[in-house]
Amino acid sequence: MRLVNSVGIVVVLAACAPAVEQTPGTSAGDELEVVSDIAERLARFEPTELVADLSSLSQEERQVLEILVEAARYMDEIFLRQVWQGNPDLRAALQGAEGPEMEATRTYFDVSFGPWDRLEEMEPFLGTRSHPQGAGYYPEDMDPSEFEGWLAEHPEDEEAFTSEFTVIRRQDGGLVAVPYAQEYRQWLEPAIAKLRQAAEATDNASLGSFLSLRADAFENDDYYDSDVAWMDLDSPVEVTIGPYETYEDSLFGYKAAYEAFVTVALSAESAALEGFKLELPWLELNLPIPDEHKNLDRGTESPIRVVDVLFVAGDTKAGVQTLAFNLPNDERVREAKGSKKVMLRNILRAKFDKILVPIAERVLAPEDLARVSFDAFFNESLHHELSHGLGPGLINIDGRDTEVRLELKELYSTLEEAKADVMGIYNILALIDKGVMPKELRESLEATYVAGLFRAARFGVHEAHGQGVVSQFNYLLEKGALVVDSEGRFHALSEEFPAAIETLLNEMLMLQATGDYEGTARFLETYGKASEPLLKAIGRLDDVPVDIRPSFPQA
Repeated sequence: MRLVNSVGIVVVLAACAPAVEQTPGTSAGDELEVVSDIAERLARFEPTELVADLSSLSQEERQVLEILVEAARYMDEIFLRQVWQGNPDLRAALQGAEGPEMEATRTYFDVSFGPWDRLEEMEPFLGTRSHPQGAGYYPEDMDPSEFEGWLAEHPEDEEAFTSEFTVIRRQDGGLVAVPYAQEYRQWLEPAIAKLRQAAEATDNASLGSFLSLRADAFENDDYYDSDVAWMDLDSPVEVTIGPYETYEDSLFGYKAAYEAFVTVALSAESAALEGFKLELPWLELNLPIPDEHKNLDRGTESPIRVVDVLFVAGDTKAGVQTLAFNLPNDERVREAKGSKKVMLRNILRAKFDKILVPIAERVLAPEDLARVSFDAFFNESLHHELSHGLGPGLINIDGRDTEVRLELKELYSTLEEAKADVMGIYNILALIDKGVMPKELRESLEATYVAGLFRAARFGVHEAHGQGVVSQFNYLLEKGALVVDSEGRFHALSEEFPAAIETLLNEMLMLQATGDYEGTARFLETYGKASEPLLKAIGRLDDVPVDIRPSFPQA
């Protein structure tokens, strides 16, 4: 295969791995274009060393961390195939390539986990092949009508086909659901061995229990017991590993992607936030929707952890880096136990210093710039994650028990992320009024939130987070809570802001509570298109990195 960039330079590949059946464009003799600005695209990700504070760990705990990093690396290999089944062959071909910009191309392939630019709505930067909506989870030539038609004729297959932990493949002229444990066995088996090795090496009972149960789950695709054990994890070594988020499946939003976070718990910082979980029942009751739609019986254990990242892998490493997360996603676990919120301190600090502050300097009105603070950024990120565990989850539609995720399908992630943004601000305002959070935070809350919206909008205005961000901008502008001055800079009006946030949250929650797919589509169509002032403001950020490109020297 040869690689040709768009300024006419031909790059000859030294060797090409055999192409898989469904990967035309990766066989010998083919030519692929590389975008001419590949180096500039890579430069949007600021190289950043992430260092974790290991000072409190024993030698045994450090050994466990090393083993877990080895287990986590297999999540990279699985996720690469979940993005596209042809990725391994294309990666192998790129390794033998020589010529201008090839190092940047290989690096950007690794950043993106494939030939599609995650900051450009998954448009190809290498070749012209469109990213399949179903990623590597479904046959590339399968459209939604074929999937739905198959289930109409074979209703007994619905549970397996819509499971988070199966892939759909063609077999004998039909469709079959293949369990993850079978599809990805080649990489799960060594990961299982490492998890069990780490479980034997640790003297922390809760960590050993989780690792053993998660190893079992990798074999049988039943994650409930290990998710419960992860909720109970109390260890200086805080690890998250497995299939979780469904963003990569833009066909239906059913299929979960493998990822891993190997981190070190910061006990003092975590203890300082533990009081917030006691407020969760009150926050649920305080939501601006009728009580019948509130999830008043959901578990509220909801531990909060502040950690330093040692290593990440898989879905979370692709493109934009995660700064906090809220898991598990299994509504059964959330009903019984709540969910755990994990704040990645060293990533949060890097993003604030290298990205958020420079953005604020370019897009905020002068009177708002001085109000941007790391304290507000940290708390907004925390309450975004807390908000994922609040509001409708399990719902009933016309007597039928279901989940919001299943009813909103591919629109679920977009609305859920936007809901968490808005609910996070709504809840902070409520806790300030209640006296639980300091009133001084109010001064920096709105300015930091608006700068944060710009940070997220740069990830792609039609991406799951991005389109939801645009909806927030447009709604708040419509309600007069945001204004744009004569120089195109944004200013939040404190007197209008709380009411606008409340009405926006109400609309989002009611779409979820009623499982209204059509209404969600109308909402995003109405508010989800980037306006001219927003696009112009984003255009002033060209010299600001979009995100960090982490390296892990301790791993």
